[in-house]
Amino acid sequence: MFYKGIDQLNRVVEIANLPERIVSLVPSQTELLVDLGLEDRIVGVTRYCVHPENLRTDKVVVGGTKKIVIERIYELQPDLIIANKEENTLDIVAACDQIAPTYVSDILTLENAYEMIHDIGMMTGSSFKAKSLVRTIKMEFNKLKVDSAKNAVYLIWKNPYMATGNDTFIHHVLRQGGFENLCKDLQRYPEFSLDELIKLQPEFILLSSEPYPFKEEDKQELIEAFTLAPAPNALKPKVIPKIVLVDGEMFSWYGSRLKLVPEYLSKLQDQLNN
Repeated sequence: MFYKGIDQLNRVVEIANLPERIVSLVPSQTELLVDLGLEDRIVGVTRYCVHPENLRTDKVVVGGTKKIVIERIYELQPDLIIANKEENTLDIVAACDQIAPTYVSDILTLENAYEMIHDIGMMTGSSFKAKSLVRTIKMEFNKLKVDSAKNAVYLIWKNPYMATGNDTFIHHVLRQGGFENLCKDLQRYPEFSLDELIKLQPEFILLSSEPYPFKEEDKQELIEAFTLAPAPNALKPKVIPKIVLVDGEMFSWYGSRLKLVPEYLSKLQDQLNN
């Protein structure tokens, strides 16, 4: 037995031999595999596995993250499948389990991400590179200095507006970056009407590039709505938030891209302070 362990859902994962044919159903973990030097062993990816750009041309695209063509995975004859609790459905995981050992990650914190990177290193014979990567990520986050917390809402969707609650990886990254999440008392991805969003009176609104690709016109629409809205409280002045477009990958990708996140958060803080 090459590897026996548990994934982040406490499911047993047993791999007989060093994996040579890997299918990844998680974009950030696909990028991680490449950065661990395993690109040649990847045989299948999703259409959202955009880093590096050549993967969707060089590898078999098995579908999206929520809808896959299971027959394509079967035909690839993988010896390891990488999935994620939030990105992929239970049905997808169950189907993959019938084909090959399937590792499911569940990432809510940096510590969860470090554990996942370590696990993938162990499963693929790349432990040294995985440990080195985790050290680099930790070192970069240790260098990150943030000001006093800025209260903010992080939006991932429009029509309806959807924000991020406390049991999300994005919430954890917001805290690392010096933001006080105004939706911290809510779970998952709460929905808001425009009026409800205005009543929150955030100092900052962060508009993510994914999954909804917020653009400049979306930003201007919100600025106009906040400007024209009456003060929600007669005893307090109306707050017009600073609204910025942000790179969603820097807040929600939990693989090797994490080494770039502290510098991004530092520059974002500088932008908001000016």
